[in-house]
Amino acid sequence: MDVKGVLGCISFDGEWITITKTPVGPKPAPVRIRAADVTGSRYKPGNRLFHGYVQFLMPDSQPAPEKPTGSFGGGRPPYEDPYSLSIPRKSNDAAQKLIAAVEQARG
Repeated sequence: MDVKGVLGCISFDGEWITITKTPVGPKPAPVRIRAADVTGSRYKPGNRLFHGYVQFLMPDSQPAPEKPTGSFGGGRPPYEDPYSLSIPRKSNDAAQKLIAAVEQARG
């Protein structure tokens, strides 16, 4: 199961979530997370004016806050957050399915 994001993608194979971001600067390594290790998830659907996001919450870190809505990337976590990805409106359905699959795999 894959979700195409604004600067990357998220894939889920039933056990592992892989977040791969398109590099801005040094090439970042993909982030792999076991679904069982996720403590929660946040999803904000994209609309015609703004991108949404998918964010996974981990026990070892605080979730990255949303940027203020007045900025270019407003209303979503910063690009540097390894556990989130901005999504366009056309990816809303795929993102909802991915979040549901991860929540089911968490138990």
